[in-house]
Amino acid sequence: MTTKHKIAIFASGHGSNFEVIARAAEAGDIPAEVALLVCDRASARACQIAELMNIPMFVFSAKEYASKEEYEQKIVERCRQAEVELICLAGYMRIVGKTLLEAYNGHIINLHPSLLPAFKGARAIEQALEYGVKIFGATIHYVDESLDGGKIIDQRAVEYYGNDLEEITAKIHTLEHQLYIETIKKILNKE
Repeated sequence: MTTKHKIAIFASGHGSNFEVIARAAEAGDIPAEVALLVCDRASARACQIAELMNIPMFVFSAKEYASKEEYEQKIVERCRQAEVELICLAGYMRIVGKTLLEAYNGHIINLHPSLLPAFKGARAIEQALEYGVKIFGATIHYVDESLDGGKIIDQRAVEYYGNDLEEITAKIHTLEHQLYIETIKKILNKE
């Protein structure tokens, strides 16, 4: 029997990658149990999904804490209580700080909707489209103190010659969903 590793998923919004990972864990497609959703927006769809799937949540508002260190310390406590081994960022719109990095060094991964090191930051798909690129993609990387700059784990590309933001975003999301599941599986199986 495959060991089920405990993972936490951090999200801030719609939660499509959160849902894909949670469903894959539930179906046994990855050797994981989603032990915790960490979300910085109570109104995020990710919270509704977690509630429907009976996944424990830690929902917080950064402005309710005196500092990033304070809320990250609370996150670390909740992750440790849940025995989390791997943190997967899935549309988490906060830069991970020193407190989390020190507690989970080398065990935090992020999905970014570009072929890093190109188009870092929040508007990656729009930037790539505005720049006129024809090869778009997604990157999974380890999180470090730099913005979208940690060591790359895997990447996947898709050609696109149009100029419709919704169309290319949908193509990239499909790519992301497959890539994230494959990467999590490899990491947890230590391949």
